[in-house]
Amino acid sequence: MRSNAKARRSKSKARLENYEKLQNETVKEKEAKLEIYIPNGQRLGDKVIEFKGVTKAFGDRVLFEDLNFALPPAGIVGIIGPNGAGKTTLFRMIMGEEKADSGTITLGDTVQLAYVDQSHKDLLPEKTVYQVVSNDQENMAIGGTLVNSRAYLARFNFTGPDQNKKVGVLSGGERNRLHLAMTLKQGSNVLLLDEPTNDLDVNTLRALEEAIQDYSGCAVIISHDRWFMDRVCTHILAFEGDSNVYWFEGGFSEYEENYKKRVGDVVPKRLKYRKLVRG
Repeated sequence: MRSNAKARRSKSKARLENYEKLQNETVKEKEAKLEIYIPNGQRLGDKVIEFKGVTKAFGDRVLFEDLNFALPPAGIVGIIGPNGAGKTTLFRMIMGEEKADSGTITLGDTVQLAYVDQSHKDLLPEKTVYQVVSNDQENMAIGGTLVNSRAYLARFNFTGPDQNKKVGVLSGGERNRLHLAMTLKQGSNVLLLDEPTNDLDVNTLRALEEAIQDYSGCAVIISHDRWFMDRVCTHILAFEGDSNVYWFEGGFSEYEENYKKRVGDVVPKRLKYRKLVRG
């Protein structure tokens, strides 16, 4: 077990040190080795996303208090915690859709965000899979290279007649694959993924894992899929209850070991929040 943990740490370190190579890969190089690929965005500077002393409450319930962390330029950050803890709210704050009650959230000057929303609200039910992704164009620009639209969709397991399915009749897994296809074609350097592995078939899941590992930017992923998190993450941001969020450098298994040392082998059954004390 210890050697596996060491191997994961080495893998994380290698990714962080390999930023230049990942950044310089072309779409053609990615296409040659990956089923799903994420085109490179603009080069990230040293500052990506930084939270300093951030507190956020809803009503009298404090979701998190005095939250501090800074995303590393090539990091893959897993956000974990129970439903309702404030994970999606954190994403909305990064996107500028929610304000902090106190503290500051700073995005680097070169940051280009791409966001896969868990609710998939921008998928129009009357359009076909092909229309949604291609805008009825036979070829589309991805990472500055023209790519055949139908071939691109096939990478997300939409082949033949599946490409002509109306969005309104898609299963949960199909909707998730479609939303990934829409989001990953954008040129971005910070990818926000909210439960991207939900209802995915095994082949798409493995392809997504490889795509994220080969992505030249920073990815932030909300997920309950421990296996997936353990395979891809270099850092963990954990919502641990009682309005505490813990920033950890390392993968999911290392975080779990760290949690047991700090707290004991106890997982809170019900999420608790601190009450907001008004001055």
